[in-house]
Amino acid sequence: MNVAVFAASSSKVDLEYFRAASHLGELFADAGFTAIFGGGGIGLMGSLADAMLSINGKIIGVIPRFMVDEGWNHLGISEMIITNTMSERKNKIFELADAVVALPGGIGTLEELTEAITLKQLGLWDGQIILLNTKGYYDNLSGFFETMVNENFMRREHKAIWKMADSPDETMSLLTTSSTKDEEWRKIAKI
Repeated sequence: MNVAVFAASSSKVDLEYFRAASHLGELFADAGFTAIFGGGGIGLMGSLADAMLSINGKIIGVIPRFMVDEGWNHLGISEMIITNTMSERKNKIFELADAVVALPGGIGTLEELTEAITLKQLGLWDGQIILLNTKGYYDNLSGFFETMVNENFMRREHKAIWKMADSPDETMSLLTTSSTKDEEWRKIAKI
C-alpha cells in the first residue's frame, strides 16, 4: 500500500509528536507500506523518513524545486521526485497514494488534508484518510468540522470520509481493516 503522509516540517514541536512519527514510520516499514511524503529532511517528515530508512523501508519524496534549492530536502531519500510547483507536488502525491495519513502539522498540512477530504467528497480520489490525533492535536479541527455540519456547510454523512486515530498502532489498524470505496460521496456532495 502506498500511503501519503502529510506532516509538520517544524523541528521545534514536542518530542511526543516525533516519537509518534518515528513509530508510524517503523510500522509502515514493517508492514511493507511505501510512504509518499513531501520530501523534507526535518520535523515530523524527517522523523518518519529516518525511521523508515533505518529499517530499510520504502519511502518516496515529492518536493518542489525551490525547496531543494533552499536545502530543505531529505538527503537520504533515494527516490525523490522534483516538481516545479506546490500544486504539482500535491497532484503527484495523490496520484501515487492509496491512502492519506495526516500527522500534526501547520498550515501546509492542513491545506493538504482538506484537499484530500475535498477530493474524496467530490469523488475525484477514493483512498482512506486518517488523522493521527497525537496529544489530541486534531480535537479543535474536529470541533470545527462539527460546526460545519451543524451550520449546514457540510453533510453529517461526510464526516465518515475521514477517521481519527489516537496512536500509530490505531492508524495501522484503520489502514489495514477499513474499506476505501465505501460510499459514492459525490452523490451527496450538494446540500
